[in-house]
This record gives sequence, C-alpha cells and structure tokens, in this order.
Amino acid sequence: MAKKQFKSESKRLLDLMINSIYTHKEIFLRELISNASDAIDKLCFISLTDDKVGLSREDFKIEITADKDARELIIEDNGLGMDKDDLDKNLGTIASSGSYRFKQEMEKTDDVDIIGQFGVGFYSAFMVADKVEVYTKKYGCDTAYVWTSEGADGYTVKETEKDSVGTVIKLHIKEDTENETYSEFLEQYRISELVKKYSDYIRYPIIMEMKKSKVKEETKDSDKPEYEEVFERETLNSMVPIWQRQKKDVTDEEYEKFYHDKFMAFDKPAKIITTSVEGVVTYKALLFIPSKTPFDFYTKEYKKGLQLYSSGVLIMENCEELLPDYFRFVKGVVDSQDFSLNISREVLQHDHQLKTVASTLEKKIKNELTSLLKKDRETYEGFFGEFGRQLKYGIVADYGMHKDKLKDLLMFYSSKDEKLTTLAEYCDRMREDQKYIYFATGESTQSISKLPQAEPVLSEGYEILYCTQDIDEFTLQTLQSYNDKQFRSIDSDDLGIEKKEDESEADNADDTLKFVRDALGDKVSEVIASKKLVSHPVCMTAKGGISFEMEKYFKAMQPEAGMKAERCLELNMNHPAVKTMTDLIGKDDEKAKTYAEIFYNQALLIAGLPIDDPSGYADLVSSIM
Repeated sequence: MAKKQFKSESKRLLDLMINSIYTHKEIFLRELISNASDAIDKLCFISLTDDKVGLSREDFKIEITADKDARELIIEDNGLGMDKDDLDKNLGTIASSGSYRFKQEMEKTDDVDIIGQFGVGFYSAFMVADKVEVYTKKYGCDTAYVWTSEGADGYTVKETEKDSVGTVIKLHIKEDTENETYSEFLEQYRISELVKKYSDYIRYPIIMEMKKSKVKEETKDSDKPEYEEVFERETLNSMVPIWQRQKKDVTDEEYEKFYHDKFMAFDKPAKIITTSVEGVVTYKALLFIPSKTPFDFYTKEYKKGLQLYSSGVLIMENCEELLPDYFRFVKGVVDSQDFSLNISREVLQHDHQLKTVASTLEKKIKNELTSLLKKDRETYEGFFGEFGRQLKYGIVADYGMHKDKLKDLLMFYSSKDEKLTTLAEYCDRMREDQKYIYFATGESTQSISKLPQAEPVLSEGYEILYCTQDIDEFTLQTLQSYNDKQFRSIDSDDLGIEKKEDESEADNADDTLKFVRDALGDKVSEVIASKKLVSHPVCMTAKGGISFEMEKYFKAMQPEAGMKAERCLELNMNHPAVKTMTDLIGKDDEKAKTYAEIFYNQALLIAGLPIDDPSGYADLVSSIM
C-alpha cells in the first residue's frame, strides 16, 4: 500500500507541532476522548430513527486500555466510525486556521497551552506518540480500514478486519528522553487524573480496567488478612455535571462539596449562583462567591477566571474574559454548546460570544450580591469584610468607569454606632439641612472618632463615614458624590457648618500665627487660626491634592518617591494652652518656640504621622513640665 502524503499546508503544521515543545502535552487525551464522544453522538442520533443500529443510549461507551510492556495506549468507542473517504478527509488534512496563523500565534506565546487555545484535535496525539493507528468501521459499511501514520512523513490506509462498528485509536507512546517523560501516559493513575480533569462530564461512560488491592476472600475474617491485586472495570467519569441538574434536585451539601473539590476551597460559600440562559448564546453557569479570601488572592500567583466547558468538555481552566477584575474572587463554571468548536475544538475564535456571556454574568453577580445585602445582612457584611477592598479597587480602576455599577455595594464604618453602613443608608439618615456626606480617614474607627476635626461635625449631629482602608479615600474621590450629595472630608475648611465669630478671639492672632510659622520653618506650609477646633488646641490638615492617608499609601508603595502632603497647622486661638503661648511671645520667645514645637508634634501624632525626633519631643514636654 503506497504511503499518502498530507496536504502541504497540513504537513507543515503537523511538522511544526511534532517538533515543538508544548507545556501541556496531556491535552491529547481530551481531544481523542472528545472525538470519540462526537462519533457516539452521531450514531446515537441515527439510532433514534434507525432500529438497525441495535444499540440503546445505555450501550454507548468509551474504553481506554494501557499496555506498559508494548507502550500502547488504546482509546476505543462504539460510535459512527469512518469509511475510507472519511479517513482521507478527516485525518488527511488539518481543517484548522492554517499553519501561518498558528505559527504566528505560537511565536508570540511563551507559556500558553497552544493545543487548548487553538486546537489541532486528533493530531495532538503525535505530541506523545511516534506511531498512531486508527482501526475503524463505519455504520452501514461492510469494510473496515486501518489508518497508520508515524507523523509528518504521511499515512497509509488499508482494509482490515473489525467486527463491530466504531473506532479504535492505538498510540505507540514515545520513549522517555533526558528532557521529556512520556511513560506517565501509560500509568492508570495519570490517565484517570486526566479524564477527571478534562473529560469528567462527557455524557458517555469512560471505562478502564484498574488494578486494585483487595483482601482475599478466605482471609477477610482473620487477624492477619492477606491482600491480592485484582483488575476491575471502572467508570472514570461522572458524566452528568452538577450544573446540568435541576436546582431542586441538588442539595446545598452537594453544591458545597463540588465547590470544595473543584476549587480546592475550605470555606462555605457566601452565595451559590445557578443560572441558565437561552438567547444569542445559550449556556448554563454555576458560580460561587467565597466567604473567605484565598491565601494567595492578592498575589501574582492567583488566577482569576471561570472554568469554561463546551458540552461538558473542559476547554479552559481559567477563562479571564468571563469576569471583570472587580469580581475576580468569583469561582465557578460556564458550559455552552454554542461556543464555536470545529473538529479540533478551536474555541475563542468568536470573541463576541464570550463578551455576551461575560456581560450577563456580570449583571447576575451584581444582582445576587445586592440581594444578599438586602436579605442576609450578616452574611453580606462578612463577605464585604473579605472582598470589600476589591470592590473599591473596581471603582477606582479605569478612571471610575464602573463606579455606578458598584457604588451601592459599598459599605463603610460610621459614627452611627460605629457599624457598617451603605451609602444609601447614610443618605436616608441625613438631616434636611446637611449639605455634604462627611468622611474622615485614619487607621481605626476609634482613632478617627477622637480626631479634633470630627468634633464640630459630630456636635452638630451629623454622621461621619470612617475610612480605615488605604483605598477608601481614593474611592470617595472617584465617586465625588452620591444621590447628588458631595463627599466632604472633615479636614475641609468648608464643612457647611455656620460658625459665629468669637469676639473674644485675641486681636494679635496674626502675630501669633506668624511667630509659630517662623518658629517651625519649612516643617509646615501654613499656620492658621482654626475654624473647626472646639475643645482641642491643635490639629494638622493637608493642603493640595494629597492627603495624609494618601501620603502613607504612596510611601508604602514607593518609599523612594517622597510624595508628601502639604502640612497646615491649625491652632485653636481660644484654647488656654495656645493663649499661654501667645502671652509668652515677646516676653520669653524661647519658651514660646518650645510651645510651638510641642503643638507641631502633637498635631503629627493626632494625624497618625511619625514625629521627626521622638526623643527631642519628650525633652520638650519635660522642660515645660
């Protein structure tokens, strides 16, 4: 039998694939099992109207056999089979996207599963096999054929003997080399693992004879039972995915077990989302909102994305396109038969399909979180404690593009019982005369509540949002307003609170402020008589576009950048300590300077900023004492 050559384009592509190094050789088994499933689907469909098929739905199966001695891996199905023309058409050419495009994509991809991304179906077998034989007999035909190839050199097709309809693919696995190991694909544990990973939801049983250790029957009741190795046929796949079952038929315990097993999670999910959509793209999805932050969530190692299936076949482990970054904590699966897959399962070539699914999933997740907030406040607050920072990042990202989608999911601690509140709840409690939504930043709710700047706002009976995370102030600045009410920091000069002029204020305030300004030099940019201090003598506020919390954030991110807020020292001119300093000016300027230095350091401490010289500050206090 003369050897046939692959079509020129296919030969170049096959040669490129065989002689290239792939990071995921294991993908070949998924491809061959998927092809077998497709063949069974075709014959199963024919059997609906043709009684001669002689097989019922329960009779169809895929069998795998591994022979270590012969280094052969065999995948057999009882599907439609192929005739000679089918072999030439399907296995004599690679009906994919062309070698030029494939080579371009491969050259710009370093550590990506090329096969899984662009697919070459059946031909992925040559990544692990140096010889492939396909024995096949098509339903309705009397003649069986064997297709044989050792790679890019070509293939032969000849008649053979085969009693039953279907296809047997026999792979002669390559010998191990110094750099590559192929023997693993002859190990039953590895084959079982790959079936579970990629083909667990193929709708037909995938059967393999598995070696097991069992107690000998005659010794099972003895004190020293003896064991023997036996071989048992075992179905490796579960066949029916949990997301394809009716929600009413699945218990919460089953969903949680799936979540734990599939995503290596240990927490109880805060929310389980099931959805089935029919439309431009028909799909089913099973999503989980975790209740605990994964240990690697804020590291480069964490991979966002949902598992992408097509008709039960795993196409991609982490499909990032299905989730916006601010919902990157969501885990789950999406399954659709509408994704465009050719014989080599080339998916993602129609990007609009993924965008359509991603858009509807985003709305679904947002709605479910909103529902959780309304119906199960305690669970939502727990979730927000774990992932609220991520939602805030989502508001700040992309120049605030997503702020309207996320603002109602935000929560902040508040001076109202120091409990978490939403922006909507804050606005509902606002007094009619309140102009702004007030907020304050600091390391904790306790430290913020004691800030001198908070006193006038709280004394008016206004509520303050406590911003204790480094992202909080950026978030509110991005939002700018909520329900037409602007956000206003308690450090602002304009708090919208009318304050009567205190006639008892010293006439020489300007002289005092100038004295303190000269005494502190370039430590401060300005010294002013405060309009917001009530019972406290001093506070430090930031001028310009950078606040103290921003300064701390930038310093933590880029210590060498040196971004600092402009320091403005505010003095309560009616406070006894400030009046004492004022009285000393002109009489004992050195002692007055000591007061100025102490006020400056006190203001830094109150603002949560480091003081320049702790030891020197202690000496100044001691000298006054």
